[in-house]
Amino acid sequence: MVLLWGIPSDPPMAAVEEILKRDRVPFSYLDQRAILDTELVLECGERIGGTLRVGGEELRLKDVKAVYPRPYDWKLIQPVADAGPQSPAFQHANAIQQALSIWLDLTPALVLNRPREMALNYSKPYQAARIEAAGFAIPETLLTTDAAAAREFRDIHGPIIYKSVSAVRSIVSQLRPEDEERLDYVSWCPTQFQRWIAGPEVRAHVIGDEVFACEIVTKADDYRYATLSGDSLEIRPYDLPSECAAKCRAVAAEMGFTIAGVDLRNENGTWYCFEVNPSPGFMYYQKYSGQPIDEAIARLLARACQNS
Repeated sequence: MVLLWGIPSDPPMAAVEEILKRDRVPFSYLDQRAILDTELVLECGERIGGTLRVGGEELRLKDVKAVYPRPYDWKLIQPVADAGPQSPAFQHANAIQQALSIWLDLTPALVLNRPREMALNYSKPYQAARIEAAGFAIPETLLTTDAAAAREFRDIHGPIIYKSVSAVRSIVSQLRPEDEERLDYVSWCPTQFQRWIAGPEVRAHVIGDEVFACEIVTKADDYRYATLSGDSLEIRPYDLPSECAAKCRAVAAEMGFTIAGVDLRNENGTWYCFEVNPSPGFMYYQKYSGQPIDEAIARLLARACQNS
């Protein structure tokens, strides 16, 4: 069967769940909000196995042939947060989270994606090196806490953008004249600067061997926040050249991802890749482009069960 792990209200998870129900694919849902009622017993031998219990229901891990994990930060689950970090409830939740992560890394089941590979997303500079190794161009980049170095980088490359170095979402912005005084603050916070890449902005979703690309049209620096800044936003299907689509598959494979969201721009015929998201919230793009990304993910999960 398929195991879904996350929050039922999460749009990507809810969409895939509905398709599995429609197609009568056997699945079990591990609701992360029930973490305090969850018990996990791992058995290690030639293969890892065990049992997962939630309330009165029990699932044998050897029966799980595919997993779609989209867990949220377990520390923010209300009963856990209310109990506090010194409580038995907090320690129990931590143990469950760690044990599930270990199992996801070791199980022979298909996992979209494994935690050990997803950890690459915690360091943007390291991920950029892997992106370049897969054949994409990456923008000229500076990671610094030195405001003078940032100013010199801007003087050399012209328009530049800045963003967080970590995996925590931050708003991508162009460095503008009004930011001049604030630039000195980088001494307190390592910041990544990159040359601004002009040209069409594209998000490609790699789902197994399939690639769904859409073009994002907006004047906003960061299209994810376009409506908040009053800018227009259009997302439409995009016919990605076969060579670029092959590189999207290659960069996902380089990082060990079966599904991924790849952020691209094309400048004068050169495809630049900025980031590769290992747990893409694809419904945002599917809503506007009409691309059946949820169907493709459900097919991957169902196929893993049929082939086992």
